[in-house]
Amino acid sequence: MLSKRVQGFTESVIREMTRLNNLYGGVNLAQGMPNFAPPKELLDAAHRALDGEFHQYAVTWGTPNLRKAIAVKFEKFYGISVDPERQVTVCCGSTETMLATLLGILDPGDEMIVFEPFYENYGPGAIIAGAEPVFVPLEPPDFTFDPDRLAKAFGPRTKAIIINSPNNPAGKVFSREELEIIANLCIRHNAIAVTDEIYEHIVFDGLRHVPIATLPAMADRTVTISGISKSYSVTGWRIGYAIASPEITLGIRRAHDFITVGAPHPLQEAAVAALTLPDSYYAWLREMYQAKRDLLLGLLEKAGFKCFKPSGAYYILTDAAHFLREFDCADDTAFATYLVKEIGVATVPGSSFYAHRELGRTEIRFCFPKTDETLREAGQRLLKLTHR
Repeated sequence: MLSKRVQGFTESVIREMTRLNNLYGGVNLAQGMPNFAPPKELLDAAHRALDGEFHQYAVTWGTPNLRKAIAVKFEKFYGISVDPERQVTVCCGSTETMLATLLGILDPGDEMIVFEPFYENYGPGAIIAGAEPVFVPLEPPDFTFDPDRLAKAFGPRTKAIIINSPNNPAGKVFSREELEIIANLCIRHNAIAVTDEIYEHIVFDGLRHVPIATLPAMADRTVTISGISKSYSVTGWRIGYAIASPEITLGIRRAHDFITVGAPHPLQEAAVAALTLPDSYYAWLREMYQAKRDLLLGLLEKAGFKCFKPSGAYYILTDAAHFLREFDCADDTAFATYLVKEIGVATVPGSSFYAHRELGRTEIRFCFPKTDETLREAGQRLLKLTHR
């Protein structure tokens, strides 16, 4: 009864762990959604929009006000001029933006390079588009890639490469030097860089996010994907967007039109308030999340986890191999299930971020967009692992 394309799909592991968390009454450090309020400016803007006349279909590829705000913000932060009429497409979250992009640029038989570990939606997106993913590992502890191995992954069928920086789940922030290697390969093989930059403003330790679109000769062969979910704590608003050349934008818009028609009209209008927040907001955001990273990192290390310190995004990937042995768990999934049922903390098994699942079979991902009180409560519960 099912199509071949979905027979290999499984329920999102991340959202399954939230379901288990709700069942067992745990602390949810699985799904990356804040448990604190978004900026008041956004809430006020949403109320104004709902009181206004934005209740019918918006322009399919985004309201003019929002597309203009996206273009202005991108030029302000990254120095690239963007035409909001021909280069910006607003979708229902960055996940749909990614799918519309892949459907807009890939044909059956094309290859798409994906770094692993990767966000779990990339694989199904490639399958839906009929393309074949080719995986290149990011090697811990720094999650760097081997340039020679990456070069060998490119071939005559390579149409695109996905870059997620800052990375979910590893927290890696790609350096300019790494992006230059990728850019040169894209130019040499006439490939498109599809970049998931949803965590663009959540970077730590003085690092700076560099969009690959800002590198020489890359603006017209890059699709820059971002949105308002993570930087403004409104994951339920589902406002994402793509910035691309007019030619690529045409393909994205055609796919998007028949996937969702359009994102919620009043929330698009309200999202303008997010994109026009002052620079001080982004400085506060980085400082706030770096403090939460450091808090959770200390709690996890105290509980006995080996942590890979993230440079961006809001996740901490850990190696729990010794816990698997101690608690007789066959793999990361069994240990994550033990954590939520017996310890009361929901996490995500690391193998869900790998095509070669054995690479993540001892890894566990924690997220920290939570109040300090919530993080401390999780840390206290995790101490049960070492104080039995």
